[in-house]
Amino acid sequence: MSLGTILLIVLILMLVGALPNWPHSASWGYFPSGTLGTVLIVVVILMLLGRL
Repeated sequence: MSLGTILLIVLILMLVGALPNWPHSASWGYFPSGTLGTVLIVVVILMLLGRL
């Protein structure tokens, strides 16, 4: 596995964990998942461009 694939898997898992569906994160709103979603999009674009 390449570093980009591992990073992509970790970011997806963090994005799912940050969704405000669980009681401990209900008061956070969508800020954590929005931030991680933006980072995920940047990583996917870098992977498609061959820079990562």
